[in-house]
Amino acid sequence: MKSIETRFCEYVQIDTQSDPNSPTQPSTEKQKDLSRVLVKELLEMGLKDAHLDEYGYVYATLPSNVDHEVPVLCFCAHVDTSPDCTGAGVKPIVHRNYQGQDLVLPDDTTQVITTKEHPYLLERLGDDIVTASGTTLLGADDKAGVAVIMDFVQHMVNHPELPHGAVKILFTPDEEIGRGVDKVNIEKLGAHVGYTLDAGERGCYEDETFSADGAKVHFYGISAHPGYAKGKMVNALKLAGELLAMLPSQEWCPEATEAKEGFVHPVAMGGVAEHAWVQFIVRDFNTAKLAEHEARLQGLVDTVLAKHPGASANVEVAEQYRNMKEVVDLDPRISSFAVKAIEKAGIPVQLTSARGGTDGSRLSFMGLPCPNLFTGEMAFHGKHEYVSVQDMEKSSEVLVHLCAMWAE
Repeated sequence: MKSIETRFCEYVQIDTQSDPNSPTQPSTEKQKDLSRVLVKELLEMGLKDAHLDEYGYVYATLPSNVDHEVPVLCFCAHVDTSPDCTGAGVKPIVHRNYQGQDLVLPDDTTQVITTKEHPYLLERLGDDIVTASGTTLLGADDKAGVAVIMDFVQHMVNHPELPHGAVKILFTPDEEIGRGVDKVNIEKLGAHVGYTLDAGERGCYEDETFSADGAKVHFYGISAHPGYAKGKMVNALKLAGELLAMLPSQEWCPEATEAKEGFVHPVAMGGVAEHAWVQFIVRDFNTAKLAEHEARLQGLVDTVLAKHPGASANVEVAEQYRNMKEVVDLDPRISSFAVKAIEKAGIPVQLTSARGGTDGSRLSFMGLPCPNLFTGEMAFHGKHEYVSVQDMEKSSEVLVHLCAMWAE
């Protein structure tokens, strides 16, 4: 039997960083290094169907131990870590009985985790806090979720008297680059309700995410020899620059919005004088408002073109994911049981809306309603990432209560 702390510290030392520039599935083979470990451990715990498929997904089943029909649950977490910060050579450090002090990370002492920048630490006094050593991210996003699920499975196997229906375990690759469920086999999974383990603070329950589109603006200028271009050339790069200069900085952008406010955000650009492009992400909790944001963007493009006769442009819009709440709310038990399970663990519930997306966002619209539960992972995607061991333990306890409620 391994403690949740031991599992977590072992998992984070396996480099599983995903790569947005890779065309393969999974995007990096090294993600399977952790997945193979998980399959081995699940088999050793008695989950006889545990396996890793060619796309990097781990599937397993904890069989029902009740004699009546129960909706099949799925607990899901992702094995990959963010491309934003290296995940190679992670050295987890456990700070026992944390008492509110600054955490100076030893391999780069300029990296200091302070309560001023991370006030949630003040709520975790007395806990055992795990950090990295200062040169890497920790990988709590989402190996905390992985460790929670594995700890839950071990607990249920060791306590067969605890009632539960069938529980499907799903570990996904490439969540951090938006491909987490591209190749998941929903029919094979065979679950009715899912919960991802990928939220932060203790008690956090997210039943709502952004709805999301991508928008790519193409500008087509007029090319001419620069030595003889007077009155002829229209530089597409400058048109793209004009569009970016027109974007507001006090509203309608990530750096100036919060809570339920949506935004349009340029994330990449490129091109040459004849053709240039700008890639945007469009986000809002109200799906209908995406079209309003895209119409506003089109209006800015039209304003640029009006000043440059002969130039042209088009805006390509592609759906990315939708607000899971539209699906989750169709069955009130999904959220009601989650809230009650958190309360039964002795924790105040924090109902929050995720200003982003999860694997559950897309799974919900693939037929598996799938809100998000806390794991304790904090300050993710950077060197100040940390997690409370006790938060992970509480998350595992919530899963036990959740299974009992669905079984009853």
